Amino acid sequence: MLFSSVSLVFCKSTKKTVFPIFIYEIFCIFVVMKYEVTIGIPVYNVEKHIRLAMDSALAQTFESIEFLICDDCGTDHSMDIVREYQQSHPRGKDMRIVCQPHNMGIGAGRNRLVDEAQGRYFYFLDADDTIEPNTVELLYNAAHQYQAELVYGSYERIETFDETERRIPSSYPAMQFLEEDSFANYVYSKYDGIQATIWNILIDINVYRKNSLRHQCINYWEDFTFTMDLPTYVTRVVLLPDITYHYYCRYGSLSQFEKRDLIEKQEIQKTINAVNIIKINSNRIREKSYFPRRIFKVMKTDFYIVCSVFRHEDIIFPSFTNKELHDTMRSPITLKDILAFRQARLSNMLLYSFWLLPTPVSVFCMRVFAKVIK
Repeated sequence: MLFSSVSLVFCKSTKKTVFPIFIYEIFCIFVVMKYEVTIGIPVYNVEKHIRLAMDSALAQTFESIEFLICDDCGTDHSMDIVREYQQSHPRGKDMRIVCQPHNMGIGAGRNRLVDEAQGRYFYFLDADDTIEPNTVELLYNAAHQYQAELVYGSYERIETFDETERRIPSSYPAMQFLEEDSFANYVYSKYDGIQATIWNILIDINVYRKNSLRHQCINYWEDFTFTMDLPTYVTRVVLLPDITYHYYCRYGSLSQFEKRDLIEKQEIQKTINAVNIIKINSNRIREKSYFPRRIFKVMKTDFYIVCSVFRHEDIIFPSFTNKELHDTMRSPITLKDILAFRQARLSNMLLYSFWLLPTPVSVFCMRVFAKVIK
């Protein structure tokens, strides 16, 4: 905890230009950064899956790894299993456990892991997923080759529903972004061009600390609120086509609405609230060339949420009112802003019209569009 506290002081001081950036970097290299990479694993009630995750993490071919586990005060035996590995595994000496004072949620857990990390690079692994043995080695080598701040590995989605397994690969093209704003322009130019999750990205720890980045302490779409902003803080980024991560979607997952018999309205409302955070954060980048496309991507996300409500309204309880659906499309910008756009003007106008129209007309039009794009 001492290391993280001191490093945060340096971060805050750096932002006020009390200490030059290079002094902070030298401090991190010689005092804080004992490892090349920290794998951060937040743990909460994953007793059934934690062994697979730990086995895959500890089997890494890369040597200089800190295995940092955040105990978020679950009620099962997950942490007993982690401590068993710490005591018996050959790499147990490189395992460190940090404990939350009480259950604080995934966002707070991620922040704690970043604060405590002693690696130059950081990598999140969810405690119910697995990684390839050479995952860290591949990403680290790419980071060094291109002096990259972020390296994204490709991943495989494994759906395990109804005792069947379906594997869906999601591979990036081999790409390097080495100029200012080039990665942000790429991310915001397409709706699903980059993952909305924070795992399977090797991140230069200074991206967090120089920019005082924090994960939102919310239970839904915490990753999305972070990854939507992340491209605006970096210049040098690499995408790798190699499958390095296995993401498991199991029955009962809150993100798998189509497999549910009942969806609580509050789940969807929390998702809408997460998008609202992104809308507020958009004001910081108003002068950037990618701002119009960023706004379109955010508002398109809201529109897809409304469409999902239409598709599942028979199992959502309680129901959404027309006003609530209309208010979901509240825009963070004005019509005057959109008319001044040089890019994505018409697409932004279309989504803005759902907010501009009277509530009954707006909801009727969105329902029609939802059927078309189904």
